[in-house]
Amino acid sequence: MTMEEPGTIYFTGTAGAGKTTFVRAFADWMKSAGYETTVVNLDPGSESSTLDPAVDIREWVQLADLQDEYGLGPNGAQIAAADMIALKVFDVKQAIEELKTDYVLIDTPGQIELFAFREASKAIVDALSGDRSLIAFLFDPALARTASGFVSLLMMSATVEFRFRLPMLNVLTKADVLKPEQLAEVRMWSEDPSSLYDAITRDSPTPDVQLSTEVFRAIEALGPLSGLVPTSAKEGTGLETFYQSAQRVFSGGEDLEPSHAPASE
Repeated sequence: MTMEEPGTIYFTGTAGAGKTTFVRAFADWMKSAGYETTVVNLDPGSESSTLDPAVDIREWVQLADLQDEYGLGPNGAQIAAADMIALKVFDVKQAIEELKTDYVLIDTPGQIELFAFREASKAIVDALSGDRSLIAFLFDPALARTASGFVSLLMMSATVEFRFRLPMLNVLTKADVLKPEQLAEVRMWSEDPSSLYDAITRDSPTPDVQLSTEVFRAIEALGPLSGLVPTSAKEGTGLETFYQSAQRVFSGGEDLEPSHAPASE
């Protein structure tokens, strides 16, 4: 059963969060669960051979070509590419619509600042998003396992939400690299602001109480502390939970009927 409007999920996060690997693992899980899924690559500089997107921005815009044609370095080419993608976005939209799918999984550029802060990215998201769209912000465990790193990721997640005005899901990738006690602590921080505040002040030798207080007021006002979905692309865990969380955003928890029921984890 294919819906008139697919659920669209944008995947973003800091470099090293395992974004492309997670998208591939989630797409594989969706297929095994019986859902029609279209994977879209919006990174013109992607060198990954694992994603295998059905719609690939590199068919219209290639980073190496921009560098050669305009004599740009990698960063300049990425900025130019973001603007060129915005010009091609309706071609991308048409290619997606022709595939008739239940879900669209969009892998965004690896440099989060290009996705989060370029005006072209806002135009791209506006063009590709319908009423059933959300952003998955991926937390790198290498950063998330410290209180200061976790707060930094929360602030970045809140910034992305503020920029795009779409529902957000915070996802911890590569949870298998954390020890059980570390994972438990990170999950507690995501659910209880006071425990995160205590960790910040405890871990700092000379805590700036006023600064910490102001940061937490900002976090609570923006509301990004809504839990964190631990996942592991390597072990295949958390993918069904992530799907269920996304489905609650899309349709209030009403599950789309696949060709067969998802296997429980």
